Amino acid sequence: MCCGALAYAAGMYEYKVVQVREGLIGGKMSADKLERVLNDNGRDGWQLKDITAVEVKGRIGPGGTEGVLVTFERQPG
Repeated sequence: MCCGALAYAAGMYEYKVVQVREGLIGGKMSADKLERVLNDNGRDGWQLKDITAVEVKGRIGPGGTEGVLVTFERQPG
């Protein structure tokens, strides 16, 4: 536990945030799409840090779509 906290404090991680949404206008996000994002990034050495639900503004119209921000972390190198 001690060493992980020291590595974090020393900036030994890099972070990546991926926005996942289902469509430009309305619609719910699919579990398959989220699973694909998690597995693709996991293969590249990224570990899931957090998932945050958000309403993402679409390019057309006033409404938004349901989505998530998926935050990954990994040690550089």
